[in-house]
Amino acid sequence: MSKLLIVESPTKVKSIQKYLGSDYKVMASMGHVRDLPKSKLGVDVNNNFEPQYINMPDKKDLIKSLNNAAKECDEVYLATDPDREGEAISWHLAQILALDMNAQNRVTFNEITKTGVTAGIKAPRKINLDLVDAQQARRVLDRIVGYKLSPFLWKKVKSGLSAGRVQTVALRLIVEREREIEKFVSEEFWSVDAKLAKSRKTFFSKLYGYANGEKIEKIENGDKAHAIVDSLSNAEYTVSEIKKGKRNRQPAPPFITSTLQQEASRKLGFTGQRTMRIAQQLYEGVEIAGTGVTGLITYMRTDSLRISQEARTAANAYISEHFGPKYLPATPRYFKTKSGAQDAHEAIRPTVIDLTPDAVKNSLTAEQYKLYKLIWERFIASLMAVCVQNTVNVNITAGDYLFKASGYTVSFDGFTALYEEGKDEESEGQVSLPDMEVGDKLKLCELTPNQHFTQPPARYTEPTLIKALDENGIGRPSTYAPIISNILGRDYIEREKKSLKPTKLGMVVVDLLVEYFKRIFDVKFTADLEKQLDKIGAGEFNWIDTISKFYEDFDSHYKKAEASLDGKRVKVPDVETDVICEKCGSKMVIKSGRYGKFLACPNYPDCKNAKPVPEDEVKQPCPKCGAKLIKRISKKGKKFYGCSNYPECDFASPGIPTGEKCPECGGYIIAGMRGRNYCMNSDCPTRKKKTAKS
Repeated sequence: MSKLLIVESPTKVKSIQKYLGSDYKVMASMGHVRDLPKSKLGVDVNNNFEPQYINMPDKKDLIKSLNNAAKECDEVYLATDPDREGEAISWHLAQILALDMNAQNRVTFNEITKTGVTAGIKAPRKINLDLVDAQQARRVLDRIVGYKLSPFLWKKVKSGLSAGRVQTVALRLIVEREREIEKFVSEEFWSVDAKLAKSRKTFFSKLYGYANGEKIEKIENGDKAHAIVDSLSNAEYTVSEIKKGKRNRQPAPPFITSTLQQEASRKLGFTGQRTMRIAQQLYEGVEIAGTGVTGLITYMRTDSLRISQEARTAANAYISEHFGPKYLPATPRYFKTKSGAQDAHEAIRPTVIDLTPDAVKNSLTAEQYKLYKLIWERFIASLMAVCVQNTVNVNITAGDYLFKASGYTVSFDGFTALYEEGKDEESEGQVSLPDMEVGDKLKLCELTPNQHFTQPPARYTEPTLIKALDENGIGRPSTYAPIISNILGRDYIEREKKSLKPTKLGMVVVDLLVEYFKRIFDVKFTADLEKQLDKIGAGEFNWIDTISKFYEDFDSHYKKAEASLDGKRVKVPDVETDVICEKCGSKMVIKSGRYGKFLACPNYPDCKNAKPVPEDEVKQPCPKCGAKLIKRISKKGKKFYGCSNYPECDFASPGIPTGEKCPECGGYIIAGMRGRNYCMNSDCPTRKKKTAKS
């Protein structure tokens, strides 16, 4: 009996075929095979929001091949990804292939290993139509909002803009944070620090309050701070109280989708999209020397913290063998999955514990190794013993004042022997204090008044935005990376170092949409709608009723907005610069064009002067003619460095020249990523050696 098994990704085919053997023919759908048409709304809002699906034109030949294979086989199994979207793709495949909707032909693989594939194929089930409806509801909601509001923005702001049900809420968070920063009024305050010594060992203590224990809430200005310092000029510093204790630091749980993206950004500098792309490769399978194609991690789109007993047992055995029994907790550690999370999958973990990062390093690309190492270490550490710290808090009296110092030492490293979670904000490092007893006299080395100013809230970074979306229940973990990518790509936000800063355009779009669609783009409303989608997936809500209620509200807002703004357009303010137009003397403004930002004269069309933004100039001169180099963007959207003297000088490079020449061919050496410089001559022997090695 021949059997056809259809997966989503072609990279899974080889490994799954190996595990299932010749009885199965494994093919890939290459993702979606049907979708709403691009040329129109594709949703009949007057007929129960019936989606008007069409076979995707670029999948015509593939669909034909799948149909032919299905006719030749006795059984067809649908093994698309184990999530809502995968369930919907299986449903579409069943429609196209005319399969029985009541057949037990849906299988899922939480991991692409022999164990995972064998277990999945032994437990076929019917397509879960509740999950399909949840995915349909999301698709229809997003299509209605996008296809209604994008043309609205074209008419009211500028062409080419887009609006999204969830992406606009994410943009709103960024814009509102920027407004908080703009409105923030910094206030001055002072602190007093004492550098003290005991037995030649120095440490710092901070002024806390008065000797009677009353806290000084705030030192408003320098006069008060210096007055305190003056009053302590002849004071004796005495240890008045010492409190010692122990505290346990618990390890972070294994990764879920959102925390993986956050940590990969903090520790590896990866964007969410890059993280998910690499994780997909690790899940689908990598050719491992001596083992063959192996899926290295479990499914990476999950918000569950559940761990299988098999994986837990294997991890415990590894910890005991390589770290010692004392690195196992006294009782097994279980992590609680947050309310509302889907528990269909496990947390993200390595599929085979003994395939350590070092064991597979030579079989992985550099970025695959880094991400796998992060996932592997986080998982193992999550099951290790706590880190035990000895804490000490010291009170020091000086005249009428009380100073405090605190510190800790590690008595047992526990999970920190392997891994520690990254932080979004820098915190004070470990302080080591000398041994002290109550009554000890300390030597004052330095007493310093320090001026401070209150700081505004920090701009969102990619990890902190993902954290905010996750905590507020906005979107699904698998959508975070596309959301950020979309609002960056639409020029609604820009990166300023690691921060995400809204552009003038982004602010205008948010202000307009929130003014006329305040409820639709409300954080709580969007989160509540997400919960409704979850309930559709659980079979508790009807998807048509849910969309109907949303559409009634949305359509009412839309009609009011159209009437209020009839014939009106909203202007996006130009960003004025200090660069003077050499043709008319006006201050030039920054404009955005097809190939990126440029400087333009505000008096256009009377003055058509335009040139690259000065910030794009780099310090290193053109190695051919000595003129300035400018960062440019090609017609294909790729960044490169070109000579400002173009077309007289045609120098162009993908990286910044270092000023050195290649000893092999005499070509220009350019700076690569992470300090790895290379010759820009593609025919250089050094480049060929590198290619051969990789």
